[in-house]
Amino acid sequence: MNNTLRVIVSGGGTGGHIFPAISIANALREKKPQSEILFVGALGRMEMQRVPQAGYEIIGLPVEGFDRKHLWRNVAVLYKLWKSRRKARKVLKDFQPQVVIGVGGYASGPTLDEAARQGIPTLIQEQNSYAGVTNKLLAKRANKICVAYDGMERFFPQENIVFTGNPVRQNLLSAAPTKAEALKTFGLSSGKRTILIVGGSLGARTINESVLGNLPLVQQQTKVQFIWQTGKYYSDEIHKELERRGKPDNLFVTDFVADMAAAYAAADLVISRAGAGSISEFCLLGKPAILVPSPNVAEDHQTKNALALVQKDAALYVKDDEARELLLPLAINTVQDVERLAILGENIVLLAKPNAASDIADEALKLAHTPSPAK
Repeated sequence: MNNTLRVIVSGGGTGGHIFPAISIANALREKKPQSEILFVGALGRMEMQRVPQAGYEIIGLPVEGFDRKHLWRNVAVLYKLWKSRRKARKVLKDFQPQVVIGVGGYASGPTLDEAARQGIPTLIQEQNSYAGVTNKLLAKRANKICVAYDGMERFFPQENIVFTGNPVRQNLLSAAPTKAEALKTFGLSSGKRTILIVGGSLGARTINESVLGNLPLVQQQTKVQFIWQTGKYYSDEIHKELERRGKPDNLFVTDFVADMAAAYAAADLVISRAGAGSISEFCLLGKPAILVPSPNVAEDHQTKNALALVQKDAALYVKDDEARELLLPLAINTVQDVERLAILGENIVLLAKPNAASDIADEALKLAHTPSPAK
């Protein structure tokens, strides 16, 4: 092997893990253009398509998550975990990385655990304010844990924690249009306040039902307009319902927003789930937000993410089971309250870490050049 820097980045499963992983890899490439970077993901998951699209090689493990509702199914899960560990061991032996970075997701468990067993330096990037089970286990032997929230010494050894923030999609600032240009993209008026409603690429049922249940209220607004990303999963049924009931003229509806830089530029207020990646984008852009945490995530970490901002008066928060009644009226009142919007925007931008990907890359490079002894 030559002296080229070799790095493995492992994890994925959702955009919230994949976007940071690619951002870190890009930062490493900027600092060390001759780096060899290999991704290790989970077969059948989103990273197997998104990572090659970003220009990186990826190897898939057959790993799956545990089924907590049907325990008998975990016999197959355990077998796949065993196979994944064997495959991860072979990947490490063949590629010989100088550092392994884990961003969360099924594949990061066996990959980082095997790396630590072999004495290869490991770095964990924990995106949420409440650490997941896998990262808590991996952290016992990790060399560095890069975090985005205060108080993470509850979960990790304090001496190994580095506060870096979460990397975000790198085109949000560089490719951002002016507000006037962005509004024109969506066919909206420059004389009205704009609310952006997003629930992820697949959509969020509760947020969508909150809009559908308040269509008369939406239609009544003369000073407020809306961009609504329904998500592909719910798109057909929502369009049928809008055809039946009539779509308000001040409501732009799409299943997927391809240009999020334009959507953010157009928005005065964002309604969103409380995933760590989305929150980091709001912080970077100084966007006032109303967060509706998903109840369907491990250890209710989205609620903890949201409350971490609410405690600093950097965002508003509506419980999932109260959103159908409260969300749209709160959003409409808030977006017209210029003073409240300004306070939320000023407070959330203070939490931004625009150099997160670069800082994490620096920590990885330090580890690569000071290998730890076998553990």
